[in-house]
Amino acid sequence: MIASIGFPVIKAERSKLQDMNLENLPFGRIFTDYMLEADYDKGEWKNVEIKPYQPLVMDPSAAVLHYGQAIFEGIKAYKDDQDNAYVFRLYDNFKRFNVSAARMEMPQVPEEIFVEGIKQLIALEKAWIPSMEDHSLYIRPFMFATDEMIGVKPSDKYKFLVILSPTGPYYARPMRIYVEEFYVRAVKGGIGFAKAAGNYAACLHPTEEAKKKGYDQILWTDPVEHKYVQEIGTMNVMFIIGNSVVTPDLEAGTILNGVTRQTVLTLLKERGLTVEERPVNIEELIEAYNAGTLKEVFGTGTAATVSPIKELRYKDFVMTFDIDQWEVMPGVKKTLDDIRSSKTEDKYGWMVKV
Repeated sequence: MIASIGFPVIKAERSKLQDMNLENLPFGRIFTDYMLEADYDKGEWKNVEIKPYQPLVMDPSAAVLHYGQAIFEGIKAYKDDQDNAYVFRLYDNFKRFNVSAARMEMPQVPEEIFVEGIKQLIALEKAWIPSMEDHSLYIRPFMFATDEMIGVKPSDKYKFLVILSPTGPYYARPMRIYVEEFYVRAVKGGIGFAKAAGNYAACLHPTEEAKKKGYDQILWTDPVEHKYVQEIGTMNVMFIIGNSVVTPDLEAGTILNGVTRQTVLTLLKERGLTVEERPVNIEELIEAYNAGTLKEVFGTGTAATVSPIKELRYKDFVMTFDIDQWEVMPGVKKTLDDIRSSKTEDKYGWMVKV
């Protein structure tokens, strides 16, 4: 073990980066040399260390395997032209992680482990941050229950880890989206706002059904009337109607309070658009499309960043969009990219320098 400024670091024998080409990387398939690991037991966090990326050893009775007590976050790191490393909105993701932890009856991860641990890990792995356009280093913090017993109750023990993955674009092309009107993602009072593993597991079957129809993802609707849109499987959704951006609100707690969502709404206000966070009826969207006022539709998320939607299908009604004529979404995406690469001023303090 070697000394470090923060947590102990177990040195890897050899860097995998020597054999790696960081161009045109698939999302979430390649992982860096190190990971951060910490244990929670008897009310305290301990055994915090950075070690070589490796498999985990788990007891077959581990609570997470039976009752799904698991949460995660998605964050990205970037480099500027001077080779400085930055993490985008790290503190916002830290806060949201602990919101998810509270809803899932899991312990709060302290700032010195989550934030400072990620900073130390990124400093160690800076060479893994790709410098190409639309590339980044994806940061995945996650926590799960490790009690070695079978019983429906909050675990007494947990493991927190952070792994890193250099990646290219999540969606390489504009998306085709199917509006879901049978399956349900979240209900008021549920865990829709939490970044809980079970939310995503429940999405897999209906998403595969949509893919069989030729679509990339589904746009969820409310669980009662299936009239009001919620979010897309991997991101929040926004609609440019006239001179307004309309997006589902957070009041019911059924959609994720996306960090990229917050960011894009801020940048849209800067462009002079009126931002409306409210219930959005699918029939309203169809009427706007028929009237020619539904101009752009796009998704926002850490993995997806800002992704255009070229087709939206509800029942047998198909809405198509000429993305090459868009101005708002491409402009916002460029501004966001320029902030992340330090080409324009970060006046909101979103970039956390490592």
